[in-house]
Amino acid sequence: MTKCPLCEAAVEASEDPVEGELLECPECGSELEILDLDPVVLGEAPQAEEDWGE
Repeated sequence: MTKCPLCEAAVEASEDPVEGELLECPECGSELEILDLDPVVLGEAPQAEEDWGE
């Protein structure tokens, strides 16, 4: 169990977390990314950018 970096709510990671895994905060709904595993550190997931065919 770790905390959301945006609202400080408890966020539960999977039993076998993987760096780069995406989670959703149950309180604020933010998409979070696992940045480090020991201990589990969460950060705001990068927003997907439009490609526009470039």
